[in-house]
Amino acid sequence: MRNRRRTAIAFIGLIAVLAGQPGSAAASAPTPATCFPTTLQLPDNFLPEGITIGRAPFAFFGSRADGSIYRANLVTGEGKVFSRGPGTPSVGLKIDERARLFVAGGSGGDGRVVHAVTGEILASYKFVQAPPTFVNDVVITPNAVWFTDSNNPALYKLPLGRNGKLPAPDKFVRLPLTGAFVQGPGTNANGIVRTPDGRALLVVQSNTGLLFRVNPATGVTTQVDLGGEILTNGDGLLLRDRTLYVVQNRLNLVAAFTLNSAGTSGRLIKKVTDPRFDVPTTVASFGDRLYLPNARFRTPPAPPETTFTAVAIPRFAG
Repeated sequence: MRNRRRTAIAFIGLIAVLAGQPGSAAASAPTPATCFPTTLQLPDNFLPEGITIGRAPFAFFGSRADGSIYRANLVTGEGKVFSRGPGTPSVGLKIDERARLFVAGGSGGDGRVVHAVTGEILASYKFVQAPPTFVNDVVITPNAVWFTDSNNPALYKLPLGRNGKLPAPDKFVRLPLTGAFVQGPGTNANGIVRTPDGRALLVVQSNTGLLFRVNPATGVTTQVDLGGEILTNGDGLLLRDRTLYVVQNRLNLVAAFTLNSAGTSGRLIKKVTDPRFDVPTTVASFGDRLYLPNARFRTPPAPPETTFTAVAIPRFAG
């Protein structure tokens, strides 16, 4: 009961603190016609990649340019950079119910924890000391936070203590991926989620288009049977109940699958595209919508005037 109260207090506090800030619903007082826009304008040259949305109507985006984090109000569409980056990328990110953002550090080989209101860095973890590395995505479970590395066949685990206490900087665990997963050239382990029953992890391998179930105790992987479907350019993953959404970035597609409880097999429900897609990388949901940032990987180099957006589409399954 005490933990539930603390979670409720953290959630209410997040709403209360954000409510009076620029880009908040209270500050902007939008009209019904302008509520919840379907296209969000991000800062020029921001180079977005990751997105996360909690229970409050705010989306958080990481920049692969300098690691800054942008917070957008989904009601008004307004937002701001509230946490300046360390000069290395911020890629995948997830928010917990304590208003903490867990951020994958890409080529920096690290992960960090950022307060979702103040932007304060609460903790940093250096998973890999030297290249090659690309810490790509992250998922939060009740007892740990897990990160993928697209250049190394391993997951990095942050064990959470009582009441979600963060571990010391050197107390992370490196879990090698064994079994069916085979490291190859290009982008390997990318998006990560839990299985519907919560007992294992699912990781998509971008270069092969395969989905793997990972035993979090051993690192042993098995290929998920998707009925012959290949997830070419598979990137961000989102699980809602037993529906798995897979973003296929350069194909400008989102595929939805129904999984069995253990996450060992699934069947394709539908694939969706949108004319506003410009290499979306990952996906988060709020209400009856899916939100996807456009990474625009086909725009090198990006001059200062290059615009970036995130787009919302109807949640088409699940």
